Amino acid sequence: MNYCNIKNFDIANGYGVRVSLFVSGCTNACKGCFQPETWDFEYGNPFTKNTEDEILKIMDEDFIDGLTLLGGDPFEPANQKALIGFLKRVRKERPSKNIWAFTGFTYEELKTDGSYARTEVTDEMLDLINVLIDGRFEEDKKDIRLQFRGSSNQRLIDMNLTRDSGEIILWEDPIKSIL
Repeated sequence: MNYCNIKNFDIANGYGVRVSLFVSGCTNACKGCFQPETWDFEYGNPFTKNTEDEILKIMDEDFIDGLTLLGGDPFEPANQKALIGFLKRVRKERPSKNIWAFTGFTYEELKTDGSYARTEVTDEMLDLINVLIDGRFEEDKKDIRLQFRGSSNQRLIDMNLTRDSGEIILWEDPIKSIL
C-alpha cells in the first residue's frame, strides 16, 4: 500500500487533535473529490514499518486524541489488508487513542458478503475503529457546514455503540451535547 500524506496535528478530520494518514487508492472516483490524485494506488510513498513507527511516535504526545485514516480509501480491499496489522498495533501500543476512518463505501456495503469492499479482514478492521464516516461524496449534496464530512449523505457512525446495539448509531459531538 502507498500513502500520500501524514498530517501530524490535524483538527479537520475528526474530533480533537489527530494524526491523519492519507492512503492511496480509491475506486469510487467521486465527482468533485478534493483529492483525485489519491485514486491512484501507486501515488505517494510505500507504507512501511518505519511509517508506522513515525505515526506512533507522533501519537505519543498527550494532546493527540487519535488516528484518522482517509485517502484515497482505507477500505479498498488491498488497503484493508495492508492496514489491519497497523491498526492492531495502534490498539495495542496506544490503547488510550481513538481511531476514525473515512470511506466512500457504506457500512452496509462493508458488512454485505460478496460486496466489492468486503474482505476477510473487514469485520476485524471495523472492530478496531471508534468512528466510521461512510458514503461516497456526492457533489449535489455538498454542504460546507457539515462537521467532518463533505456531503449530507455521509454518516458519522459511532462504532462502539453500533457494535453494542447491533444497529447503526450515529456519533454525537460531545461539545454539542452540552450546549
